[in-house]
Amino acid sequence: MVTSWALLLHFYQPPTQTHDVLVKVTEESYRPLIRVLRAHENARVAVNLQGVLTELLLEHGLGDVVSGLRELAEMGRVEFVGSGKFHPILPLIPESERKRQIGENARTNRAALGRSWSPRGFFPPEMCYSREILPSVHAAGHEWLIVSGVACPVEWPTDVVCRVPVDGAHLRVLFRDDIRSNRISFRETNPEAFVADVAGVGGGSDAYVVTAMDAETYGHHIRDWEREFLGATLALLAAEAAGGSRRVQMVFPSELLEMFPDGPVIEPRASSWSTSLDDLAAHNPFPLWNSPGNRVHELQWEYVDHCLDLVAVARRYATTPEAKEFAAAAYERLGPALHSCQFWWASRRPMWSIPMIYRGFLLLNQVATYAGHAIAVGDASEPVKREARWRLAAANETRIELERELIGSRAP
Repeated sequence: MVTSWALLLHFYQPPTQTHDVLVKVTEESYRPLIRVLRAHENARVAVNLQGVLTELLLEHGLGDVVSGLRELAEMGRVEFVGSGKFHPILPLIPESERKRQIGENARTNRAALGRSWSPRGFFPPEMCYSREILPSVHAAGHEWLIVSGVACPVEWPTDVVCRVPVDGAHLRVLFRDDIRSNRISFRETNPEAFVADVAGVGGGSDAYVVTAMDAETYGHHIRDWEREFLGATLALLAAEAAGGSRRVQMVFPSELLEMFPDGPVIEPRASSWSTSLDDLAAHNPFPLWNSPGNRVHELQWEYVDHCLDLVAVARRYATTPEAKEFAAAAYERLGPALHSCQFWWASRRPMWSIPMIYRGFLLLNQVATYAGHAIAVGDASEPVKREARWRLAAANETRIELERELIGSRAP
């Protein structure tokens, strides 16, 4: 009997990332990971390459990472999964923006990856899940999505694949094994211990385990971890298979849908891969991005609401050339302005960075400014323009309060 191990790696950098940091992560993590996967024929890894990172790599002269991942997919060692282009927290944005981000992610990666881009699965950024995201995930043609283990409401599945209903059909749900994933992410295991542990999951029957983590774990967060853990584990599995004592095999997550039967229809808990059971008990499913009682989070999302309203009005009444230009500019900037990092850095658990918070806010501020100008020079009626001016004034008050919170804050 064999345990099938599916691994997903999440490749992401924010739209505000600097060239120096992008180069550093590429040299320490992305290129070494590609070398390891090229060196092992038994490698089978799901890759979530965020569309914003695809563009950053190409724009900064690091396109060999994109082409390297594409080649690995063509070799049958990588399968790509879908996501939202600019890494937004999908449950916290409107459905129209969810669909837009998923669609733009697909268009960006299809252009860069060609025929190797054919995702069956979906990775919600930060594994932030709520039932509201299902229609847009399903409408984009995905067959399964991965969520955190803390979201599992039933007995832990190891030999069936659970399902969630959506639009008269079902999406398969794969639960990340949070404990085993975190052991890898925090260097609390080694290849021999990991394989022995995973081999015992089925208790003598065929079973599966799904792990997932940031790609940057390997080499950037933990130096040489791509060789010491991933490469060494692949070598161990190959040696066992050659010796006729295969206990664990690496498979793509999508293969699990054919290897194991459908399980129960369930309702996963709203959560993320950073949500604890205590957070769930406190009705705080997305603690690092929208935590009750976190005043900075409250002000950030209040400003987002102002931006969403202003962009909608600007696009509705953009009839003159100048209004169209600025409405389009506001809409174009709204996507990257919704990236998750600005909220993550405001969580105080323990992440806190005033520069990163403010860098994200400046993108939102551009959105509000361009949308406001589009409305002012467009063909909206005076009452509509007056309401937009009120909205801009309210947004400005939110900005002032947010800046006051940041200026007066202390690091946790």
